[in-house]
Amino acid sequence: MIKLQVIGNLGKDCIVKEINGKNVINFSVAHSERYKDAQGNQKERTTWVECAYWTDRTTVSQYLTKGKTVYAEGTPEADAYTNKDGNVSATLRMRVQTVQLLGGNSGDNPSAPGNNYSSNTNTVAAPRQATPAAAPIAMNEAADDLPF
Repeated sequence: MIKLQVIGNLGKDCIVKEINGKNVINFSVAHSERYKDAQGNQKERTTWVECAYWTDRTTVSQYLTKGKTVYAEGTPEADAYTNKDGNVSATLRMRVQTVQLLGGNSGDNPSAPGNNYSSNTNTVAAPRQATPAAAPIAMNEAADDLPF
């Protein structure tokens, strides 16, 4: 199995449809990265992933609005096509298994900082608790445990 994980911003509000008695939430996630080309010029590249989330409960759809940052995980699909200019292009699609809102607004919104709405089993996840960091190991203790 191939798994795709994407963190990015929604390009528009999601669309909920019913197909053959099953609900699907369609949304687009954009991931942008900046880099310098061979001449040292600053460039930006945006990759769009078209997402389809098949689910019985569509409560998460009210929070999947334009500009929200999400984490989505699922199986990828790629489709090649010829665009209106006659050039061959490709579309990256994902059948979503997990979607999670990241960041967001304050208030009762599940995407507020400190809250997490995670929908892989269509339930609201409890807010994440900070875990204590492990105690540092002194250099002389660590040297005794090295396998070489």
